[in-house]
Amino acid sequence: MGFRVLEPDPEKGKAIIGKVKVYPYIQRTKAAPVRLLTPGGKDWSGTQPDGMAYWQRLHEIIQREPVDERDRFYMAMLGNLGLEKGKPFNPDERQRKALERGATAGKLLAQSNTFAKRFSNVRHWPDRHWEYALFIKDPSQRLESLDQLWERSAWFYEAVGNSKGMVSSMPGLGQAYLGAYTDKQDAWLDGGKNYRLRIAGNPPARQFWSLTLYDTDTRRFVENSMQKSDVSSRETLQKNSDGSVDLYFGPTAPAGKENNWVQTVPGKHWFAYLRLYAPTEAYFDKSWKMDDIEALH
Repeated sequence: MGFRVLEPDPEKGKAIIGKVKVYPYIQRTKAAPVRLLTPGGKDWSGTQPDGMAYWQRLHEIIQREPVDERDRFYMAMLGNLGLEKGKPFNPDERQRKALERGATAGKLLAQSNTFAKRFSNVRHWPDRHWEYALFIKDPSQRLESLDQLWERSAWFYEAVGNSKGMVSSMPGLGQAYLGAYTDKQDAWLDGGKNYRLRIAGNPPARQFWSLTLYDTDTRRFVENSMQKSDVSSRETLQKNSDGSVDLYFGPTAPAGKENNWVQTVPGKHWFAYLRLYAPTEAYFDKSWKMDDIEALH
């Protein structure tokens, strides 16, 4: 189970984490201590591998995980490729060729489905490039007459985890996620270029807002020499006279704007998430509007 602590004070955050107890109910009187997993300074990846390594990893997961009802037909198709529950993974030459081609094509399909979504009403503001990052209506991914296959595929290629609170429908509760994958001119966001984003005054977040940059290849935080991938309203940011905030993204910080800057890496593409915690009415009625990310020349 993963969870996010929003308390800005580190000591209070630790206290909150310390109160989390997860154990089998039958062991409630002698539950073992909760084991917390953290990166611990070691390199790790939350992304799937490429090529045959992808199918080997999938086979391992199939062996240990229960089969969801909605995935039974997928299991039937995987069986033709040598991936079956309870059986070793030893694809023959025909299957291996199909799997290698499929891994390459599948990754390209996943990237297109995620970063160039074709869902209806994908943009929060029709004349802006900010899109709803999470298009799943309910964590079950089930609508009246179908399951949200492509929406599910898009979200779980670029992110991990889902809950009802991540798609707020009531002002003051939950969260709102908006994603930007291109700039104002509809060009892919490039780690070698410099950009500016103006966050309009009075952002519609009762708690706070944050802007985080992710690597499009790994979908992890951008990895830079500053070891910082986000800015938020909980930090001391320079503001304009009208209350708006100019954020900067690029390999080097504009002079005097270091607090409002996130470093990007040349040769790497990235995308951004704007998170609004406890979004207010101005988000839902769209009376508050934000600019696109704009390339600086």
